[in-house]
Amino acid sequence: MKITFIGLGNMATAMIKGILTHGIVSKDDIIGTDVLETARNKASAFGIITTNDNANACKEADIIILAIKPQIAEKVLKEIKGVISADTIILSIMAGKSMAWISERLTDSVKIVRAMPNTPALVGEAISGVCRNSHVNDNEMEKCLRLLSSLGKAEEIPESLIDAVIGVSGSAPAYVFIFIEALADAGVAAGMPRAQAYRFAAQNVLGSARMVLETGKHPGELKDMVCSPGGTTIEAVKILEEKGFRDAIIGAATAAMEKSKLL
Repeated sequence: MKITFIGLGNMATAMIKGILTHGIVSKDDIIGTDVLETARNKASAFGIITTNDNANACKEADIIILAIKPQIAEKVLKEIKGVISADTIILSIMAGKSMAWISERLTDSVKIVRAMPNTPALVGEAISGVCRNSHVNDNEMEKCLRLLSSLGKAEEIPESLIDAVIGVSGSAPAYVFIFIEALADAGVAAGMPRAQAYRFAAQNVLGSARMVLETGKHPGELKDMVCSPGGTTIEAVKILEEKGFRDAIIGAATAAMEKSKLL
């Protein structure tokens, strides 16, 4: 399986690292392109071939991964249109560009998979929402899911849910980072050294997330397990509810979804 990455930014290099670490393909089966020499040099450290020639890099690719900014997508698709075969799969991790938009600039019969990973990909803990058009069969989709799973986890969704994925997953690390920072600030205010406060706050988020994923229990049930009658936790939860914590999170995620639709 020959893979070409167009764009060698953080998400692409995280994916290359994951693919090679999991042994999905060898370094000789990956080509990366970028207009920036610094990006090419960084990716070359993985032992892959790099170039700034998109068309040549795509000629023999089985899967072309679009890891580019949406602003340059039109130009890039025009460059590679003539070298894509009927069997080539276009795997896009661009924000804001639908499969129909990509198809209009290539061919009606092109195989397209669209994915929305998030920044925890940089530490192998992403969750990617993945959709496909009607030309992609189950075997081809499985290959793409396997590639994206090198970043963490990947689940198939209909494209109609991409904006929801952005609100709940794509943009959500920022909400969590703000929560960690605020929680650590409270620790600092109580006398805890800042570096230690960040470790305690971050580990609590990590551990709590694992409890949701590994126990299968409803988050509300897990919350109730911590809230002893008349205890410290229920007092804290009471303040969160009074301050509209839950409503603020829903509002923030919804705003991200609406902005995604405008893009």
